[in-house]
Amino acid sequence: MTAELIDGKKIAARIKEDLKKEAEELKAKGIHPVLAAVLVGEDPASKKYIASKEKTCEAIGINSIGYKLPKSASQKEIIELVDTLNADSRVNGILVQLPLPKGLNEKEIMSRISPDKDVDGIGPHALGRLVLDDPGFIPCTPHGVMKMIEAYNITPYGKHAVIVGRSVIVGKPLALLLLRKNATVTMCHSKTSNLKEECLRADILCVAVGKAEMITGDMVKEGAVVIDIGVNVTSDGKLVGDVDFDTAKERAAYITPVPGGAGPMTIAMLMYNTVLAAKMRCS
Repeated sequence: MTAELIDGKKIAARIKEDLKKEAEELKAKGIHPVLAAVLVGEDPASKKYIASKEKTCEAIGINSIGYKLPKSASQKEIIELVDTLNADSRVNGILVQLPLPKGLNEKEIMSRISPDKDVDGIGPHALGRLVLDDPGFIPCTPHGVMKMIEAYNITPYGKHAVIVGRSVIVGKPLALLLLRKNATVTMCHSKTSNLKEECLRADILCVAVGKAEMITGDMVKEGAVVIDIGVNVTSDGKLVGDVDFDTAKERAAYITPVPGGAGPMTIAMLMYNTVLAAKMRCS
């Protein structure tokens, strides 16, 4: 068996085409979607990510406003900027690029973003609505994962989903989204003593730990769906996921590549949330 590739790039392109039409319809009504992106410091990965988001905004028809602060920016300065953007009626969505430089309180800063503008979907209000099964902004990466599963007609209903990684940005919200679709969910992490056994029970295996190729083919159940959310750079500059793609693809039924899987979907869902925020403003 060789797994079928889940093409995140292709699915993201379809979503962005639909969003472009929606943005045009909003502009015809005098509503111009605006995303404010805040970058603190000079982290190369964050700079690249922000540039990609700005490029995607331009392609869809969303006005992107960038705010670049030095690594030395204080907690107070960042919060004052967020407050200014909260009060700016032109701005529909606010993105503070993570991770922030050491010494800054990320939780306090993310909590400061207005719930109506939290298009990353990782503030306490958005996550609370997710727990309560109420409508609202869904965190972009988990939302993208669910869209990929849906696009390939993979049904979580009654399946056993195993998530390796318990971050508030990916693992925890993804568990809630899979529960919404009636999957039985097991959460694994660095303290899980029998990780291989847990992974081998997964009909749907989602990995987001930030450790290059830690999940090998012998940890994948025959016929499983493997969603690799990790992005790592090897010593020779190669981009790889958290799953050893070459061995896992021989056992899985479906697998996401890195790059070209979850990454493009994360950006597409940020755009989705920004257009949604603009629509909510005029409803």
